[in-house]
Amino acid sequence: MKFAVMGAGAMGGYFGGRLAAAGHDVTLIARGAHLAALQENGLTVISPKGDLHLPNISAVATPDEVGPVDVILFMVKNYDVADAGTAIRPMLGPDTFAVTCQNGVSAPDRLAEIIGADRVIPGVARIPGEVSAPGVIRHRADFDRLNFGEFNGGQSARTDALFAALVEAGCMPSQPENIRHDLWTKFVMQASFASITTLTRLDIGPLRQDPKSSALIIAAMEEAEEVARAVLPDLAENITQTVWPFINEVLPATSHASMLDDLNRGRRIENAYLSGDVVRFGRKHCIETPIHETFARALAPFENGPPA
Repeated sequence: MKFAVMGAGAMGGYFGGRLAAAGHDVTLIARGAHLAALQENGLTVISPKGDLHLPNISAVATPDEVGPVDVILFMVKNYDVADAGTAIRPMLGPDTFAVTCQNGVSAPDRLAEIIGADRVIPGVARIPGEVSAPGVIRHRADFDRLNFGEFNGGQSARTDALFAALVEAGCMPSQPENIRHDLWTKFVMQASFASITTLTRLDIGPLRQDPKSSALIIAAMEEAEEVARAVLPDLAENITQTVWPFINEVLPATSHASMLDDLNRGRRIENAYLSGDVVRFGRKHCIETPIHETFARALAPFENGPPA
């Protein structure tokens, strides 16, 4: 299969690298020092699942340099979805589809408005990692999950082909029966986890150890779960109770959201698409969301980078 990775940062670079190592035609679309390093030295992946060095991987600055592909791994930040969605049009052939992998729940619909819902495959990625240096991806766990499915649920020949390619690459894909359920289930945890670690500038360890802050995390998830169930009434029950043991017992104490990394590095943050979207969907369904509204308002000054 011919792949383009729109936004070849930690997640995009990782999956693109694995697919390229398995023999697929992969082009990474990146920018800045990261792009320069990819073009000069290739891509390096450091991972518990095995290191990679791909000295000749294709890396370019714009989709205009790529041409039509089979699959676009659409892995830009939430705030870049509109511009990137317009930019990928030169890569759209008759059967091209794009897999969204943004935090939150709104990216598939926003991209569908630009390129059409028939071209969008919503995805949910669970893979901790970072660009540790230009051209170098550090993957920090022995799992690299990418769940995806058709916009209106179920599988298809094209999602089966993507699944097979990812298995061949040694990754851990899955095709849930209803990908929107997976999106919203992750969102209940992610919106709460991301906001509280970013707002406090703390890893999860001290937050879950303190009874007051751990109670706040649980209450924030319950609030998000109420919104999620209003949007999807057939969503599984007791998401918060199911997810809390993972946060409290499984996550390493040093875990925190990538949004905190972005804030600490002086970058824009995805606040509007995490707690901000809990509030937005809550208002749409007449549900009060005081915890996430507080999170969203407190983090608002950092949405476009460090406040002046």
